[in-house]
Amino acid sequence: MKDADNPSTPTDAESVRAQFDTLAAMAGDLAGHFALEPLLERILRHTLELLGSDSGSICTVDEAAGTYRKDVDLGVGCQSGRTFPLDEGVTGEVVRARRSVIFDEYAQVRGGHIDGPDRARLHGTLGVPIRWNGVIIGAFVLFSRDSARRFTEADAALLERFAAHAAIAITNARLHAVAEERARETAVLAERERAVRDVHDTVGRGLADLLLHVDEADRRLATGSDPRDALAKARTAARSALSETQRTVLGLGPALLDGHSLGEAIALELAWVESAAALETRLVVVGEPGPLDAETVRQLFRIVQESLTNVVEHAGAKHVRVGLVYGESEVTVLVEDDGRGFDVTGLGKPPSRPLRGLGLQNLAARAQHLGGIVHVESTPQWGTRVRAELPVAPPAPDRGPRPRWRVLVAHQSPLIRSGLVRMLALAEPDIQVVGEVADAEAAMEAYDLLHPSVVLADLDLPHVDGVQLTSHLRAADPGAVVVLLIGSVGDDRLRDATAVGAAGFLEPHADAASIARTVVAAARGDLLLSPALLGRYSVSLTGDGAETLTAREREVRALVEQGMPDKRIAAELHISVKTVEKHVGAVLRKTGAPNRTALAGQSVNRH
Repeated sequence: MKDADNPSTPTDAESVRAQFDTLAAMAGDLAGHFALEPLLERILRHTLELLGSDSGSICTVDEAAGTYRKDVDLGVGCQSGRTFPLDEGVTGEVVRARRSVIFDEYAQVRGGHIDGPDRARLHGTLGVPIRWNGVIIGAFVLFSRDSARRFTEADAALLERFAAHAAIAITNARLHAVAEERARETAVLAERERAVRDVHDTVGRGLADLLLHVDEADRRLATGSDPRDALAKARTAARSALSETQRTVLGLGPALLDGHSLGEAIALELAWVESAAALETRLVVVGEPGPLDAETVRQLFRIVQESLTNVVEHAGAKHVRVGLVYGESEVTVLVEDDGRGFDVTGLGKPPSRPLRGLGLQNLAARAQHLGGIVHVESTPQWGTRVRAELPVAPPAPDRGPRPRWRVLVAHQSPLIRSGLVRMLALAEPDIQVVGEVADAEAAMEAYDLLHPSVVLADLDLPHVDGVQLTSHLRAADPGAVVVLLIGSVGDDRLRDATAVGAAGFLEPHADAASIARTVVAAARGDLLLSPALLGRYSVSLTGDGAETLTAREREVRALVEQGMPDKRIAAELHISVKTVEKHVGAVLRKTGAPNRTALAGQSVNRH
């Protein structure tokens, strides 16, 4: 219904409808854009249209630096991109007042920096703060060129709604900028780790070969024999090691792969083992070789090289066998020796304890890089078995080097937040910290924007603690995974946190590896608890741990104790090999057995 005296005057209903349409359009913009300036310009244009103004600006504020930046400026000044001190302009007035400000004339603004004809044409002026978590992060300013127009408190209240959208846009852009920077840093770290792994493998193999020939020359000298042949071989080995190291630094693959298939390259590597260490070797190839990605071939060959180098240097073996199995969806290599073996301190997927030594860590990292797994089984005096499985198809290109687990860190202390980010980056390359926030409210906003795999939060967050945060996140998203940093295992809130779905707890003395393992375990749906926490919740893992096993895990355990391999167990129970591996890992973790052999030993002790 129109005003009878003025048919063009909109009714209240039309005004509300216009506001709704504008807000809906802005919400659609926020949902699909992350570039800040274009998004702020769209928000400003929507606002000018709704409030009947033709001039305005949106600025971002840095109170610590005492400056503000004019990100978008429409209709006045053309000063977008410029930075000003906080004692100037409408933005300075807003920050000083800590609230919305209204001026009948722009001339009343202290330190206004719009000069010339534009200044004379500006009359009514309205500025409102853009806030995020109670902090002013910007200002939204409107100007009127109509000398009769006066902004009101109702206009200020409406503009504050739009300022809330601008706050989301600014924070969203900042969070995505941080995420992109983390992705770039992760890519650099991933390449650095690749170079370290490859150099370690190449130099290790070359030095092993060189030392074997030098030792032979030394033996010949001791017996009065001619050492020149051994020394010539040592020089050849040194040149080969130097060449391979140069190829590695340049990012090239092993020379043995040039012009050879994977099976042929492994056969040549076994020939080296025979000549270098006088071992009996055997290569078994099963299945029809299909097309493999170059990186998959490279990593499989590197895994075989590293494993064989370990055999030559450490195993004291007489026989070594390499198996190469081509399947429809994955390709597997097995390296078995009958050497002295060693005490495995926690290997497999997921690992319950860190891998021993850089060499074994390299094996796992190479496989994980392509979405595969490595199992190492070894018993003192009974040899070692390494099995690596990699998918035939490499990860999708758009995943690139991005880590698998996205983590949001929530802690009141900036120092602790930065420490956690650093520790996670060093301990686990598959973790990417996508956001850092100081309280539960910011954590909930960031969770909606970033959808992290895990939220790592302090139990003692201000205002809303970790238990309440867990409850809120799980209510909004039942799949939310929250790991809490606790001050003491005696805190009664831990039971409440468990009741609302907390996925794990970390004690104050946890090291980087423990934090990373707990985060990854939570992301995978597992739970890692320290002995103190286990005792607190009266979880009994004594004896053989049978009480803690599920029915399926007990079935898998019984078949493992009979010596069945994973594929046979899978066929017996009509489940996938991957599922069997998951159950075996759970059984080893729950029983405390370091490997299958030890698990079978527990069976003997029980009977």
